Amino acid sequence: VYEILARTVYGKRKRTEVGVDRLVNEGAYTAAYPLHEGPFKLQSHEIHPDELNQRQVLHYYWARWCKWFKYQPLDHIREYFGEKIALYFAWLFYTAWLLPAAIVGTLVFVSGVMSMDTNTPEDICSSGAKYPMCPLCKTCDAWNMSDICTMAKLGYLFDHPGTVFFSVFMSFWAVTFLEFWKRKMATLAHHWDCMDFHEEEQERPRPEFAATAPTVEENPVTGVKEPYFPEKTRLSRMFTGSMVIVLMLCVVIIFLVTVVMCRGVISVMMYQSGSPVLRTEAGTIANICSSIVNLGFILVMGQVYTALAEQLTKWMHRTQTQHDNAFTLKVFIFQFVNFYSSPFYVAFFKGFVGYPTNYGTLFGMRNEDCGPGGCLIELAEQLFIIMVGKQLINNIQEFIISKVKAWRQKRTLASVLGDDEQDEPRPWEEDYKLVPCGGLFEEYLEMLQFGFITIFVAAFPLAPLFALLNNWVEIRLDAHKFVCEYRRPVAERAQNIGVWFNILEALSHLSVIANAFLIAFTSDFLPRLLYQYKFSNDLNGYVNFTLAYAPLNYTDYPYKAFRDNDGMYTLFYWELLAVRLGFIIAFEHVVFFVLRAIDWIVPDVPESLELKIKRERYLAKQALAENQEALL
Repeated sequence: VYEILARTVYGKRKRTEVGVDRLVNEGAYTAAYPLHEGPFKLQSHEIHPDELNQRQVLHYYWARWCKWFKYQPLDHIREYFGEKIALYFAWLFYTAWLLPAAIVGTLVFVSGVMSMDTNTPEDICSSGAKYPMCPLCKTCDAWNMSDICTMAKLGYLFDHPGTVFFSVFMSFWAVTFLEFWKRKMATLAHHWDCMDFHEEEQERPRPEFAATAPTVEENPVTGVKEPYFPEKTRLSRMFTGSMVIVLMLCVVIIFLVTVVMCRGVISVMMYQSGSPVLRTEAGTIANICSSIVNLGFILVMGQVYTALAEQLTKWMHRTQTQHDNAFTLKVFIFQFVNFYSSPFYVAFFKGFVGYPTNYGTLFGMRNEDCGPGGCLIELAEQLFIIMVGKQLINNIQEFIISKVKAWRQKRTLASVLGDDEQDEPRPWEEDYKLVPCGGLFEEYLEMLQFGFITIFVAAFPLAPLFALLNNWVEIRLDAHKFVCEYRRPVAERAQNIGVWFNILEALSHLSVIANAFLIAFTSDFLPRLLYQYKFSNDLNGYVNFTLAYAPLNYTDYPYKAFRDNDGMYTLFYWELLAVRLGFIIAFEHVVFFVLRAIDWIVPDVPESLELKIKRERYLAKQALAENQEALL
């Protein structure tokens, strides 16, 4: 029925006045949607399962909160909503894969807690007033190394040998998961008869494209004349879109600098407060406050850019698939920079402060140094606030906004019907009260968490656990939305999750490089290891070894760096740099080699399925040959 509605000419074909989508787009109709198969609520609990409609089956056995432990009924979902939505819920089998990652991450964190007291260098906690340290700002006083004992212990939770093992484990986990997802995707595509489906060849032009295209040209595949944008117009629009993306990325960087300066101002205020507690925890308080501000910026900018990207992509692409892929890529690039710019800054750029008499500055303020517990604990704080905060806010929004939209729809319908409203509403009126289905883009975009659990997993081993808990809630919310709160979407065919798979592969490869640099340059793992190899296996004197004294006639207080009294790097620094670079090369080569081996060993299509496909092709050829013989 939808095909007939979509292809029916209502005006002049030259102007592509074709299809119900164009009429809805121009406001002739307010909506066009397939009906749900009756109500989702059961009339009584005595009904036999065979008497339930498909919507009631999905609600009773899947969409309710008490069914959180059930697998996804993919065949039922596909039968009711189509392959595209069924593949999204199939992709959420990633939640089951998070279980081993969450268990290993929790064990790594617990091992850090248990060994925290025995592995923190004694020099820090028992030093008393032995190590008065260089002031952290021009108006600040000196501080004692022993003041940071608690933060040094907490820093060990995220900076110990277990996190190195876990980052390697998660690299293997990510690529193994993607390999098995490819196999599952192939199995489902064959089971649903979508393996040879090519969206671009069968799709019609989008209504917005048809309405604004200046010329008409013959489609080389179908031979039918269709709306067409000349190459020059397309290139100019692409250039404009690219400039807007660059401009918005610059805005994100400006916000990042603002957050950095905000953190510096809060730190100075804490130091000048005079309170010993506030002075000791100034860096932590500033980091938490700035992370919350940063989360607010991230969420607001995400909404602004998504709306802007929709406008930039609206007129350029002929088919819905081309539009969705371009829109996805635009928003993902922006959201990646939006979400990960601050963690990348803390992980790889924070801490380049210079040395006394030669401090680096930004707008007159001294560059930020890592806090007492090191940069990894600050990175863990940021990841926790951004990741968990975003998940909580998104889930609350999904729950509340859908209710508000449904309430507005009911009011709209009541105003349209007026006195004609009946006691027994007709099915299309009942469904008009529901919220229009906005597609799967926002649902897939929430899987940005894949980056949090792979790229920075060395700093935050509990990330897979929080992702697992969120996804259990997410599956139930999404199931309830599609079955109970959304109008039934038109079923669409698909053989995979499209450009999202390429994005996930890129994230999994980036995670290997990011974790290698994180362990080598941000973690204290390699400096401790080199010190144990060269000087003392039990880290005696390690804290004193990491301190340098300021140039003469400046101050008598030490600061943390591998420098001599003239501010030049020591021999140990260059040895450590060589070890760090060697570790990065070894880590990347070993991990990428194993990843390629897994990719080679695990075929994209299961062997049993491959045999089945070959058998089907053989039988099809046999049937064709027999048919030709019969005709002859």
